[in-house]
Amino acid sequence: MKRFLLFIILPLLLLAWGRTAFYAVDYAEFAYVTRFGEPVAVHDGESAAGLHLKLPWPIDSVVRVDRRLQSIDLPAAESLTRDPATGTVDKTLTVDAFLTWRVPDATAADKFVRSVGTPEQVRKVLAPQITGRLAAVIGGLSLDQLIAVATDAEADKRSADLHQKLLGEGLLDKFRSEYGIEVVALRVRRLSYPEAVRTSIYERIRAERQLKASEYDNQGRKEAENVRSKAEQDRRRIEADARAKKQRTEGQADADADRIRNEAHAKDPEFYVFLQRLKAMQAVLADTRDVLLLSLNHDLFKLLKEPQKPAEEKK
Repeated sequence: MKRFLLFIILPLLLLAWGRTAFYAVDYAEFAYVTRFGEPVAVHDGESAAGLHLKLPWPIDSVVRVDRRLQSIDLPAAESLTRDPATGTVDKTLTVDAFLTWRVPDATAADKFVRSVGTPEQVRKVLAPQITGRLAAVIGGLSLDQLIAVATDAEADKRSADLHQKLLGEGLLDKFRSEYGIEVVALRVRRLSYPEAVRTSIYERIRAERQLKASEYDNQGRKEAENVRSKAEQDRRRIEADARAKKQRTEGQADADADRIRNEAHAKDPEFYVFLQRLKAMQAVLADTRDVLLLSLNHDLFKLLKEPQKPAEEKK
């Protein structure tokens, strides 16, 4: 039994212990090597990826730090916006933001392991500082400045400006120097109203929409009245022009008729008198119930006895 332990189990244990002296460094990480808790070396996977040798555990230990871009969801925070017209508090908003960060180099990895330790601790370290800064910055902005976006270029500019206001060079340098963390971006994902005030806000929105609808309705009725008034004015003007044209035409027609009659009368006055007598007889003999008793010597009967001849026949 002792020989079995000496020649079989012990070599296996020594082999397993010796394997702890080898470790691999991935391209996407930093390998932070410590000896009895003190740092010995930091390997950057970008330039030192591959197999490396160290003293077996527990003499040397390896802490791995991801060098890729990582993100943190910040806790939702309530913040007050500013009314630009009065300079007073406008609305209470719930701000949902996220932070992207990374460990940029081997020196920063050393500071990261010493001050923070693990990515899970980053949220506990950075979230309180950034949340307070976020509330302070948003408190100095209006709601329109937060959500108004016209073009993609303007949206990028607004995001960059907000990032600069939220972090600033001082806060970025602090994170880099104290924690070895490079903050890549801080973005506001969503702005919403707190649950406690949503009902009153919805009622206010409905009232504003009803007021706007009433304004549109009044404006429509006013424009319709203007259209009807203009149409009535145009109708009266057209009718007045038509009546004036009618009167001019009738006057011209009467003048032409009088001229023609005068010319005809001047050519043969006797025939004209004859025509006038015929019209008078037509009027007397029209369909009527009146009874006329006339002498045969009346002028009307002369037209039957002695019809007038035109001037051409007289010649």
